[in-house]
Amino acid sequence: QVQVVESGGGLVQAGGSLRLSCTASGSIFSVDSMGWYRQVPGNQRELVASITSGGRTNYADSVKGRFTISRDNGKNTVYLQMNSLRPEDTAVYYCNARLRTTFRNVYSDHWGQGTQVTVSS
Repeated sequence: QVQVVESGGGLVQAGGSLRLSCTASGSIFSVDSMGWYRQVPGNQRELVASITSGGRTNYADSVKGRFTISRDNGKNTVYLQMNSLRPEDTAVYYCNARLRTTFRNVYSDHWGQGTQVTVSS
């Protein structure tokens, strides 16, 4: 089994900062990409940022220049530093880990339970 656990959400005023953390653990052979998604009730889950095992990053246009994703491969942990937060960043943030559980070239996606980020105006 694989567990993906997030932490670091909360309530912050507009212009403030938060740092999210996420760790994948359990029966893991290797982790490929890790990323953060967010979802507002009534909307689809959207990509916020992702990072490959080699460090290549991808950001949604709405967060470029404000959010930074980083990763500790040895700990299977990904971070999301969120600065200059806006009310429209309010959402439940989900961590995703794309990984292999065996040596076979078969990847699966695993999700955390989500953490609430609320930005007040």
